[in-house]
Amino acid sequence: MNNSTKFEDVQINVKIILAGLWASVTLCYLYGDYFELYTPGKARSLVEGTNLLDSPPKLFLASVVLTIPAVMVFLSLILKPVINRILNIIFGTFFTLVMLFIGVISFSDWYLFYVFLAMVECIITILIVKYAWCWKKV
Repeated sequence: MNNSTKFEDVQINVKIILAGLWASVTLCYLYGDYFELYTPGKARSLVEGTNLLDSPPKLFLASVVLTIPAVMVFLSLILKPVINRILNIIFGTFFTLVMLFIGVISFSDWYLFYVFLAMVECIITILIVKYAWCWKKV
């Protein structure tokens, strides 16, 4: 009987790490938008059409922007390292800046959950940039 307290620890490919980080941040975006439905007046503004996404072009633009993290899950797995690294650095930086901005402007009692998620999302996207930036060369 082996009484070893050591567990196997395998090296995880950076592509898998990046895909996992993009999946995590995508879920946080979804949770934030879902939880926002429970804030006062949100449901009414959706019914009345008096919200941030109150026109077809705005809805389309939001769809394009939020498609990026979801698609990056897959692209991080299949793209060649050079373009993969570049896209992860660019989009990771972009989403970090966007979420910092949203976190700052959302600071209020009812939106503390949003600020929290924005900070978690910033940490995740900073990790995306870090892993892409430090990608080992062979």
